[in-house]
Amino acid sequence: MDCWSSSFQVDEEFEKLVIRMNPPRVTVDNVSSRTTTLVKVDSANKRGSLLEVVQVLTDMNLIIRRAYISSDGEWFMDVFHVTDQNGDKLLEDDVAERIQQSLGPRGHSFRSLRRSVGVQAAAEHTTIELSGRDRPGLLSEVFAVLADLKCNVVAAEVWTHNSRMASVVYITDEESGLCIDNSDRLAKIKQLLLYVLKGDRDKKSANTAVSVGSTHKERRLHQMMYADRDYDITDEGYGGSTTISDHRSKPLVTVDNCADKRYTVVNLRCPDRPKLIFDTVCTLTDMQYVVYHGTVIAEGPEACQEYYIRHMDGCPISSEAERQRVIHCLEAAIRRRNSEGIRLELCGEDRFGLLSDVTRIFRENGLSVSRAEVTTRGTQAVNVFYVTDASGNAVRSETIEAVRNEIGLTILRVKEEVYSRSPSQQETGRFSLGNLFRSSSEKFLYNLGLIKSCS
Repeated sequence: MDCWSSSFQVDEEFEKLVIRMNPPRVTVDNVSSRTTTLVKVDSANKRGSLLEVVQVLTDMNLIIRRAYISSDGEWFMDVFHVTDQNGDKLLEDDVAERIQQSLGPRGHSFRSLRRSVGVQAAAEHTTIELSGRDRPGLLSEVFAVLADLKCNVVAAEVWTHNSRMASVVYITDEESGLCIDNSDRLAKIKQLLLYVLKGDRDKKSANTAVSVGSTHKERRLHQMMYADRDYDITDEGYGGSTTISDHRSKPLVTVDNCADKRYTVVNLRCPDRPKLIFDTVCTLTDMQYVVYHGTVIAEGPEACQEYYIRHMDGCPISSEAERQRVIHCLEAAIRRRNSEGIRLELCGEDRFGLLSDVTRIFRENGLSVSRAEVTTRGTQAVNVFYVTDASGNAVRSETIEAVRNEIGLTILRVKEEVYSRSPSQQETGRFSLGNLFRSSSEKFLYNLGLIKSCS
C-alpha cells in the first residue's frame, strides 16, 4: 500500500470518528414561517457536507424555497425553507428523523459515494452508464440491443445537452429477474452498446461502464456530462442544430472575486424549477470548489443563488480562463435538466421489450427523445419522454396523434394536451404494441449480429 492510500484511509477513518462523535443535528420548525417548513442542519464540517444535505432533501422530493448556508471553520449550519411538491408545509412527524438517519454515520458520506459509485452489497440490478454523441434514434437503438440481449430495463434516466447524451440504465436478466453478474455477458453488453454509441461519427468520446449495483442517477449524470465536456460549446463537433432551448434566455451567471475576504462570489439567476439548487451545488462540488457561505431565494418564477467559494486548496479563482470555465459549467448544469419538447407520459402494464417498441415507434415517426425518465412500480411502467423533431424543434400535433394512435391513446398521453381529436379518436383506446411489425431496426440488429435474418 502506498503512502497516498494510507493517508487517504487515515483521513477517512478520522472523518468517520468525527461524525460518530458529532452526528448531524436536524431540527424541523413548522412555526416560524407561515408558508414553509424550516429544516436546520448543523454538524462538524467535512468536504461535501452541503451537497450531502441538498441531495437528501432532493431525494425526499422537497422543494427548497430559501436557503442560508454557512460553513466557515470546523462547523457548518444550513437553514432550508422547504415545501412539499404541492407548495404546502410538511405535515409528517418523522421528517427530522428521516433526514438525520440519511446524514448520520449509516448514511452514505460524500467520499464513499464517489469512490464506490453507489455499488450496493446486495444488488438487485446491474447498472449501465452510457455517454456519447446524441443523434435521432439513439435511445431506440440502445433499448433494442438490450431487449435482444434478454435484458429487462427496470429504470433509467437519460439527459441530452449540447449534442451530447448521458444515461444511467438499471437492468435485470429477463428470465431470473436478478442482476446480471456473468463477466462474459457483461462484456458483450458493453461491447455492443459501445458500438451503438460510436455510430458513424463518435469514434473517440463514446463511453460505457457496467457495474453490479446502483448509483445516484442524477449525480452520476452530472459527472458524466461534465467529463464529456458538454459545457464546451467551442470544441469541434460539439455543436448541433438549433434546439428549442436555444431560443430561451440563457441563465445569468457571474463570477467575481471578493478581494478583501479572499472568496470568489458566484451569482446565478434563472427561471426556477425543481432540483435547481442540487444541480448547481453538485457541479461546484465536482469541480473541486467548497461553498463557505450561500443564499438561495426561489419563491417566485425566478431563482437567485449566491455562493462564496474557494478551491479545495483554499484559494479563490485566479485566472480569467478558470472564471469562464465555471460560468460555462454552471450554465450547462442548469440547462441539462431543462425539458425540451413535448412531454409524453407512458403508463400501463409493464412487459419485456416495451421500451424498445415504444422508442422504435418514436424513431419511425421522426421523433427524437431529448430526455427520459423510466420507472417501474410493481407491474406498472411509469415512463416520461420529452420529444422534439429530428432537428430539435417542436413536433407537429398530427405527428403526436399518429404516435398515440399506434401505441394506444389510453397508454400514451400528452401532458396538458391541447390537440383536438375527433370523437372516434377519443373513443379509441387500443393497445397495439402486441402486434408490432418488423421495421428498419431489424436491419440494425442484423448488422450487429443479434438476429440471423432481417427478411
